[in-house]
Amino acid sequence: MTRGVFLVFEGIDVSGKSTQARRVAAARDALFTFEPGDTPFGRELRHWVLDAATPMAPATEALVMLSDRSHHVRRVIEPALSEGRSVVSDRYYASTLAYQGYGRGVDLELLRAATALAIGTVHPTLTVLLDVPLEVVNERRAHDAKDRFEKEDLAFHQRVREGYLELAQDPSWVVLDGSLSEVEVAREVDVAVAHLAW
Repeated sequence: MTRGVFLVFEGIDVSGKSTQARRVAAARDALFTFEPGDTPFGRELRHWVLDAATPMAPATEALVMLSDRSHHVRRVIEPALSEGRSVVSDRYYASTLAYQGYGRGVDLELLRAATALAIGTVHPTLTVLLDVPLEVVNERRAHDAKDRFEKEDLAFHQRVREGYLELAQDPSWVVLDGSLSEVEVAREVDVAVAHLAW
């Protein structure tokens, strides 16, 4: 049986990645999934990791994210791919490298080692980064003080963005302009993913 395509959308909050991931999954009859929180176990972890009222060290935050990912890979992503179904995910391991590594300052080499343990051999076929300038982020974002990441200042999001752009130098990534209209972004995404063996 042919293994399914594993497409991942990444980007800072309000980049439009969730909208595009859902759209592509529906158009290609692929399984849509997301991180953190796309399993009952993950929902519990998502609550704790996003709740700004819960004090959490950067390393702890990273390990919670990795726990969710390890469970998610083994319970959702890998079974679907093994059955030949394609998977489209809103976030994957690059989010931890960008947010907890570049954003929070957790050692990147340690994060990469822990990521390898969490995901095993399940790597994306293609990662699409929707890149958005910080001035656009500031216009779009909700500034939700109850959300651990939404409440962060622009300097944090700038570090995350720069981290994503560095990660995107990998040839298995494509970078698209997320500041375009939703229709324009969709057109660019469709071109970027057309070559995949759906």
